[in-house]
Amino acid sequence: MTNYYKGMKLKDITKPQYRHIFFLFFWVAYFSAYALVEKLVVPKYDIYCKLDDLIPFCEFFIIPYVLWYFLLAFVSLYTLFFDIPAFKKFYKFLIATCIVTFAIYIIFPNEQTLRQATYERDNIFVDIVKFLHGFDTNTNVFPSMHVIFSVGMLFTMWSVKPFNNVWGRLVSILLAISVCLATVCLDQHSILDVYSGIGLSVLVFPFIFLGSNKKNKNFKKE
Repeated sequence: MTNYYKGMKLKDITKPQYRHIFFLFFWVAYFSAYALVEKLVVPKYDIYCKLDDLIPFCEFFIIPYVLWYFLLAFVSLYTLFFDIPAFKKFYKFLIATCIVTFAIYIIFPNEQTLRQATYERDNIFVDIVKFLHGFDTNTNVFPSMHVIFSVGMLFTMWSVKPFNNVWGRLVSILLAISVCLATVCLDQHSILDVYSGIGLSVLVFPFIFLGSNKKNKNFKKE
């Protein structure tokens, strides 16, 4: 185990070896920007393609969709405590993609109208989907943040040694795919939102993850 923070005090947070912690303030900026865009930007463009009509609604995909939140917390905390270079890359990826995504939401205000008015089945999973639709609006969907963050987590876990193996890569790929499928099978997004999210992630990838892989020399392993 790497004790990066052994003996650290609150006043030490501004020291070079601890400044990466400030990346966590990304979430304050993210939720603030999201709330502003949701409130101020009026959607004009409906995101849709014929392939969307071929994708069946499946409430069971709420499981990977909700799991995404826990995966996000896991990747953030694991890299924060055990692989700071990967933590920095992950958050630089999130910042870069979010800047582009929010710019798209403002320049190209969009929404999707794929959600069902009624459901064929009535079970706990459908109830959770209804609850999700109640607070997660159908606006600002292109590209999909769920997809972008999932691909970012995939790239990050592949750069972390304990997960950079056959099983680690396989599990991370399956998780990313299941989340991407969940966005369309729950009528949260158009398939175009998924394609654009993956495309943006791939474009940003080389600028963030193909840089130096040197470990942070400010820390000592104990």
